[in-house]
Amino acid sequence: MYPKPSWPLLGKDWPNRAHSQFVRAGGLDWHVQSMGEGPTLLLIHGTGAATHSWADLMPLLAQQFHVVAMDLPGHGFTASPRGSELSLPGMARLIGALITSLSLAPVAIIGHSAGAAIGAELILTSTTPARHLIALNGAFKPFDGIAAHIFPVAAKLIVLNPITIFALASQGGDKVRVKSLLDGTGSKLSDKAIEFYARLFGVAGHVNGVLGMMARWELGKLVPRLPNLDAHMTLIVGTNDRTIPPDVSRHVAKLVKGATLVELPRLGHLAHEEAPEAVASEIFDVLRNNHF
Repeated sequence: MYPKPSWPLLGKDWPNRAHSQFVRAGGLDWHVQSMGEGPTLLLIHGTGAATHSWADLMPLLAQQFHVVAMDLPGHGFTASPRGSELSLPGMARLIGALITSLSLAPVAIIGHSAGAAIGAELILTSTTPARHLIALNGAFKPFDGIAAHIFPVAAKLIVLNPITIFALASQGGDKVRVKSLLDGTGSKLSDKAIEFYARLFGVAGHVNGVLGMMARWELGKLVPRLPNLDAHMTLIVGTNDRTIPPDVSRHVAKLVKGATLVELPRLGHLAHEEAPEAVASEIFDVLRNNHF
C-alpha cells in the first residue's frame, strides 16, 4: 500500500478547506467538498487532479447552487480501491455509492477531461438523476493506433513496479517539472495552483492512483453510447487545448443530438483554472437556459 497525501500536512492550506469532509462510501474513505445552497451540481475532476482543480470555480458556482466535489478514487486524499475499480465503469460505480451515501440528487454534472467521461457513464447507467452534462474539455477520444495497445500496457507495468512508483513520486514534486507539464496543456496557471499539483505528484499513493486509472481507461465502449445520453450535453472547449484536441468536442457535439458547443478562445485544457469567471459565466448561461 502506497502512502496517500497527508491531510494534516499537505492539506493544511488546501483550497476551500473549510468546506471539506471525509466520508465513508463504497468501501472507501473519500475527501469531499460542498458549499452553497440550491439545486445540486456534481463536479468531477480529471485524471491527476483533485478538488484543488475547482479552487476558484467552485465558490462562484456556489453563489447560486449547492456544489459538491470529490477527490476521485486513488487521487488526492481519497483512498485507493482495488485496481479494477479504477476503470471507467468502476469509477462510476464508486461515485454512485458516494452519491447515495450523501443523499444527493444532482441536476447537472460538470466534468473536466476524464471527469466528463465519468459523468456520461453515470448518466448512461442511470446512476444519477442528473439530466444535464457539462463537459469541460471532455476526454472522449480513445488512444489511436499502436498507442491504444502500448500505453495501457506500459502504465500497467509501471503500476506493478513499486520502485518506479516511488521514483516517479520523488521527481513529481519538482515544481519546475510540474510547471513544464502544465504549460504543455496550453493553460497558464498561477504559482499557487502549480504548487498543489506538485504536492500531489510528490506522493506515491497519488501517482499510483493516477497510473492505475490510466492503465484501465477504455473509452471504446463509451463513445458509441453517447448518442443514447438521456440528458442535454454542453461541451465547453478551450481552443488552445493541447491535451485533448478541440476537434474531439466538436465531433461529440455532432454525435449527440441537441448538444451545444461553446468555444473559449485562447484558453487551454485547464480553462476552468486559468479563467474561472469566464467558465462560470458560460455554465450559468447553460443552466439558466435549461431552467435551473
